[in-house]
Amino acid sequence: MNAKAETTSRLDQLKWLVVIAVVAVGVVGNSYYAGESVLYRVLALLALAGVAGGLALTTAKGIAFREMVKEARVELRKVVWPTRQETGQTTAIVVVVVLIVALILWALDSLFAWIIASLIG
Repeated sequence: MNAKAETTSRLDQLKWLVVIAVVAVGVVGNSYYAGESVLYRVLALLALAGVAGGLALTTAKGIAFREMVKEARVELRKVVWPTRQETGQTTAIVVVVVLIVALILWALDSLFAWIIASLIG
């Protein structure tokens, strides 16, 4: 069992090195071909990103990441989203509270400015 884990770990390390190399090729290639059309460079970078991402998803961390994304999507389906009416009402309440707090802060600022002006003369 330990030999298998060691082999998998080394294979994952090799895959991550290849991913880093692919990303480096993309960065250097983008600089080297700076005179070429932006469209071609973007398409090449997207292709390299796809290769690097696909390879990264085959590692142990990549598989764990895929599982987490699947679980997050399942949890997202469980969320009860507010209706349009509830959203509007909540927004109105927030706006009113913000206005009230702004008025209170303005009044306190004016009061303190008046007190300081009276003391200073």
